[in-house]
Amino acid sequence: MKIVIIGGSGLIGKKLAALLAQAGHEVTAASPSSGVNTVTGEGLARVLAGAEVVVDVTNSPSFEDEAVITFFKASTQNLLAAELVAGVRHHVALSVVGSERLPNSGYFRAKVAQESIIKSAAVPYTIVRATQFFEFLSSIAQASTDGRGVRVSSATVQPMAADDVAAALAKVATEPALNGTCEVAGPRPFRLDELLRRTLRASEDPREVTRDDDAPYFGTRLSNESLTPAAGARIGTVSLEAWLAKSAA
Repeated sequence: MKIVIIGGSGLIGKKLAALLAQAGHEVTAASPSSGVNTVTGEGLARVLAGAEVVVDVTNSPSFEDEAVITFFKASTQNLLAAELVAGVRHHVALSVVGSERLPNSGYFRAKVAQESIIKSAAVPYTIVRATQFFEFLSSIAQASTDGRGVRVSSATVQPMAADDVAAALAKVATEPALNGTCEVAGPRPFRLDELLRRTLRASEDPREVTRDDDAPYFGTRLSNESLTPAAGARIGTVSLEAWLAKSAA
């Protein structure tokens, strides 16, 4: 099966490409560095020729409200239009658990807009909504740092390893299109403040984590249900402890 990964040079794209190639599929990892730009449409017709499945794991280079929604709208519309011409049978897109529950965040509004475009297009699709990645916890801590301390909500999250995200996408990409959404999450839930406290402690980071339930997360306040997966989510296998141990090795 010929599978094209849009955003193939990123964290998830590289892992996904390796998994699909190991399974015997013909994989093309596309990105601006390979001459494929979904925002302008450059290279799309060429790279999608003969493709049966497209997996979109792109992300906006800017999280500023206007920039991020402009990126996801243009990128998704151009990609789906090119897929329709190429005869692609399955469009798989990576999104975020809880996006519709955080309308005050420009980033999450953009992800909802992306999903809406996919659902209204003619290409069969599956949207895979993932929880937060372990690999991004340090970035969350950095964005929440005030002086020498980290102020974050105690809302519940159920983070997962990028390896598990890639594995879920690889499975979905080789299955029939759902024309719907599935969710993937890590093995267990955590309070966000405690999660960051443990993560920083493991890397001997001296910053103190303080619970502040009014602290913003990507520009919005979290409730305890904002980022939690629904019942029936596919659950990954890599625990926080295993991921921390591997990261420290």
